[in-house]
Amino acid sequence: MTKETKNELVDFAITARKYKTLLTRKYKSRKFWENPNPMEIYSFIPGTIVDIFVKEGSFIEEGEPLLILEAMKMRNRIDMPFSAKIKKMNVIQGQKIPKDYLLVELEK
Repeated sequence: MTKETKNELVDFAITARKYKTLLTRKYKSRKFWENPNPMEIYSFIPGTIVDIFVKEGSFIEEGEPLLILEAMKMRNRIDMPFSAKIKKMNVIQGQKIPKDYLLVELEK
């Protein structure tokens, strides 16, 4: 083992038994979970915005379609999760977006 690569053992417990393990680089660099904000709608896959059915400032009922996201030749309809007003649309028709891109901001 060189000076630059220090392996640090961490404790974890399973059914009241304690173990020591080494954490992998992949585990250490993982994306941490955050409590999602219900007033923001993010893309769950990368793709292209094919159609937009709503405009900023309009009040949309639960279950109504917001937009169509095309990915791998499949069209995914993004529906309104609850009744709210569209605060801001962060996409335009034909735009290519990555995963976890903020599509729509809502307000009550």
